[in-house]
Amino acid sequence: MEFEELKEFLNIKADYYQSQEFIKVDPIQIPHRFSKKKDIEIAGFLAATIAWGNRNSIIKSGNKMMELMEESPHDFVINHEPKDLNRFKDFVHRTFNAEDLRYFIQALQNIYQTHGGIESLLEKLTSTMPLQTSLHYFKKTFFELPHQARTQKHLADPLKGSAAKRINMYLRWMVRSNTSGVDFGLWKSIHPRQLSCPLDVHTGNVARKLGILKRKQNDAKAVLEVDYKLKLMDPEDPVKYDFALFGLGAFEKF
Repeated sequence: MEFEELKEFLNIKADYYQSQEFIKVDPIQIPHRFSKKKDIEIAGFLAATIAWGNRNSIIKSGNKMMELMEESPHDFVINHEPKDLNRFKDFVHRTFNAEDLRYFIQALQNIYQTHGGIESLLEKLTSTMPLQTSLHYFKKTFFELPHQARTQKHLADPLKGSAAKRINMYLRWMVRSNTSGVDFGLWKSIHPRQLSCPLDVHTGNVARKLGILKRKQNDAKAVLEVDYKLKLMDPEDPVKYDFALFGLGAFEKF
């Protein structure tokens, strides 16, 4: 397709998949259970963290985490005592186990109590560096408490070559406008133009078929390549095309 034809095609698909129907089959439904900003932030962060594999399994595990936190994720994160973490002893989602979840709860408590919260920390970092670079330093801060080395693999680092699909998806949830009722638009300190595409097997394969991506690996360099092309189509909101690329791959088997 020619550029303008491709842009029109992806705009149509992006609008089509940004709907309430999308929420019903996506992990974003986990933070949509809540109305308070900090509950949404924490529920979204944890749901995005485990968002790989079977989608029904992701949603089931996400709901389980919320149940274990008594449907009050922010209150639990801030006010839990060490003994409260024992309730996670049987939790497991693929390679993300109880030990990982316990650390993530402790790390989130530290982020909110010491650094003002997830948005505040990222706002400070992005004031002096690009968003993808800031994720490297966000990870360093997130793991500043004692932890098992294995737990670090559950938070990606673009500076080490990762596409960082899950954290970029989370940022889309928090930053993009809630006009369509899918994303939340809670964070005003980061602009949608700063976001990167949550590149995964679906979006990567479709992007290659459409000529948006030539690189074979789904890594940080591929993200830069896709971002460049999507910003040519919409410099202010390039990540809206995540809906189009993912929908075409996951639902239409494009």
